[in-house]
Amino acid sequence: MIRIGESLNVMGKVIGAAMKQRDPGPIRQMAIDEEKAGVDYIDINMGPARKDPVILGEWLVKTVQEVTDLPLYIDTVSPEAVEGALRVYQNRKGKAVINSIMARPESIEAKMPLCKKYDAGMVALLWGPTGLPRDADERGALAAELMQKAEEYGIAPEDIWIDPIVTPCNTPLSNVQVPAVVEFMKMFRDLQETAPGLKSTCGLSNVSNGAPNDLRPIINQTYLVMLKRYGMTSAIVDPFDDGMKLFAAGGRPDLEEVIYKAMDKEPIDRASLTKEQLDYVKTAEVLMGYRLYSDHWLEL
Repeated sequence: MIRIGESLNVMGKVIGAAMKQRDPGPIRQMAIDEEKAGVDYIDINMGPARKDPVILGEWLVKTVQEVTDLPLYIDTVSPEAVEGALRVYQNRKGKAVINSIMARPESIEAKMPLCKKYDAGMVALLWGPTGLPRDADERGALAAELMQKAEEYGIAPEDIWIDPIVTPCNTPLSNVQVPAVVEFMKMFRDLQETAPGLKSTCGLSNVSNGAPNDLRPIINQTYLVMLKRYGMTSAIVDPFDDGMKLFAAGGRPDLEEVIYKAMDKEPIDRASLTKEQLDYVKTAEVLMGYRLYSDHWLEL
């Protein structure tokens, strides 16, 4: 699975201050560290980029590309910041990707022309006019709509990354929304048959937002396995989570096997499992909505 580093984010205290003050040092160092961690892309999250968006986009891309040739995700709601970034982007190891374009006219009309103009990829975010889709079927309908719009703008399927929107596992609707993304991924292969080359991505760490910090890695890692099972192409992840890196590369087939069994509600001899295996089984059951989330689910 393709890993996209999430740490160049305006929400981070150090990186946010560096973006605001145009201090290149922390930006460059984080890009270097993410590349050393083995990510395939770097996500540059500028947030709303309300102040001098064009200048910010240009400066960030130039600063990052001084120290790495990795392709970049340009992550901001500001079309002006996106264009500033794409205008100076140098394609050395892959196209830049606009993260993201929502299933809303204002987002489509502002950003899809930039994909064509600058030969960039796009993340098709399945966020519609009424907000978050309720289930897998609504996600499928929004995906089809965005794919059709992309075709009208001359954007090839291989330049489209579908994002079904990952939500936290500890919210009131988590037992519906978290499994819905898994269900959507079961449908994703049908979309790929109609649009060969179509890819998928997600903000994976969203699933553990609000959970205790020591439990976030097992939540993220388990969900990665669950989505990868059905063909998730990539994920925006913590680049410094070594366990995540191992799972993304298929390096823990023993844990993948028990996670799949938990997903499918297959009988499991829990007494025969190691503590590590049992923890991943319990986590998969929470993420599938088979048991309620609590901060103490591993102890139950």
